Amino acid sequence: MKLVVATKNQGKLKEFKQLAEESPYKFIPIPEYIEDLPPETGNTFYDNALIKAKFISDSLGIPAIGDDSGLEVDALNGDPGIFSARYSETGLDKDNCLKLLSNLKEIQAPLRSARFKCCLVAYFEGKIIKSYGTLEGKIAENFKGSNGFGYDPIFVTASGLHLAEMDKKEKNKISHRSEAFRLLLKDLPQLFI
Repeated sequence: MKLVVATKNQGKLKEFKQLAEESPYKFIPIPEYIEDLPPETGNTFYDNALIKAKFISDSLGIPAIGDDSGLEVDALNGDPGIFSARYSETGLDKDNCLKLLSNLKEIQAPLRSARFKCCLVAYFEGKIIKSYGTLEGKIAENFKGSNGFGYDPIFVTASGLHLAEMDKKEKNKISHRSEAFRLLLKDLPQLFI
């Protein structure tokens, strides 16, 4: 069973493929002729994931999965939140991290709690399946590790390791996306009834 992953983010697509290895589903990229996804105009991770999944599913006539995820930092009242991917002017991973570190420079370690959140939405012909995942941690004061993408180099997990220090298998055991994915897989057959 094929599902299109409604993302242009190669890091997310790669993660989906790894997570799906032991499932009966094959996750495929958006065809190259679809150059842009609709703007993320929603107010929640769910809204934005649904916008993407519905657009791609309706465009291609097959099931699609939309993902919206981001980082919520308590000391910044939940920012960057739904704006995580476009937090800095450039929207580049490194620039997003640098802006976040700059905004937290006066905040000491015990008050740097944060969490990654993910909402996955599978959509096909009006049917919607959704799931959520969360990974608690804190924001470091510097970059560490070369694995992963996004805020992984500055996000410290409960183990004390930065996400970017973990290999793919370690990360996939605990990540917000893998938690949401495992929950989604349980309900995904309902999409095809």
